[in-house]
Amino acid sequence: MITIGLVDDDPLFTAGLAMILDAQEGLHVLWQASDGADAIRQHRRAEPDVLLLDIQMPGTDGLTAVRQLISEGTQARIVILTTFETDEYVITAVEAGAAGFLLKNTPPDKLIDAVRTVYRGDSVISPGPTRRLFSTFRSHTAAHNAPITEPQRPAHLTAREGEVLILIARGLSNQEICDQLWLSMPTVKTHISNLLAKTQSRDRVQLVLYALRNDIASTHSPGRSARA
Repeated sequence: MITIGLVDDDPLFTAGLAMILDAQEGLHVLWQASDGADAIRQHRRAEPDVLLLDIQMPGTDGLTAVRQLISEGTQARIVILTTFETDEYVITAVEAGAAGFLLKNTPPDKLIDAVRTVYRGDSVISPGPTRRLFSTFRSHTAAHNAPITEPQRPAHLTAREGEVLILIARGLSNQEICDQLWLSMPTVKTHISNLLAKTQSRDRVQLVLYALRNDIASTHSPGRSARA
């Protein structure tokens, strides 16, 4: 059974989401919280496997809650729920250790799949235009006087790895990458493993941040090519 914590200041949203999740086999909403402080209290009482958390809330916001829970050593997989994919706080939360982010208008079946995906240890990223997210990332770092560093490339990415990275940054699943590039699933998984090693990224979300920092995802669009 995968246990879930829901955090949002809109009780109708959390109530509706809880009904959807509880109706699924193997999923159970452990508790619902109205803000970050409430989430921290309930999390200390009963830690869920997956935490779906709004980022912008009155009082203790989601970002503060993420930082607090991670500093306390939570084992919960935290997924940020947001209305806008260009929310700069989403980027900060992911950098702090969140397992990804989902738009609040994500279809129920996709959200259910996402819960199971993060429970297995992978990351989730809502698909959408990466260019706007990249612009927000640049604005965020500039506003905080933070240098935009060039991550060290222990080995240059191959052309195919670059194509795979672009599609990951745009939120495509492994299967969608297979379909886009005419690659087999084992081949895509191998490319992703190589990308994680070469970019020193801990997971799929960190690969997206790598692409943002290096302006990789907005440079060109990979197209379908002969099966490798």
